[in-house]
Amino acid sequence: MTPAKKPPCPICSAAMPGPWMEYPQYPFCSKRCKLIDLGRWLGEGYAVEVNDTRNESSPPLSED
Repeated sequence: MTPAKKPPCPICSAAMPGPWMEYPQYPFCSKRCKLIDLGRWLGEGYAVEVNDTRNESSPPLSED
């Protein structure tokens, strides 16, 4: 059986040769990459797309 391919670090694409348990910053290869990712989120470098389907002419929903 072929072992599953391990994903690379999402920031620097470094290969992580050992098991994920050896990487306390998983899925990042290092604390540096983890902090870079956090900085991107906090600096609004990433965004989650929102599809607002409400009609602007409709009244707002009550919060009862």
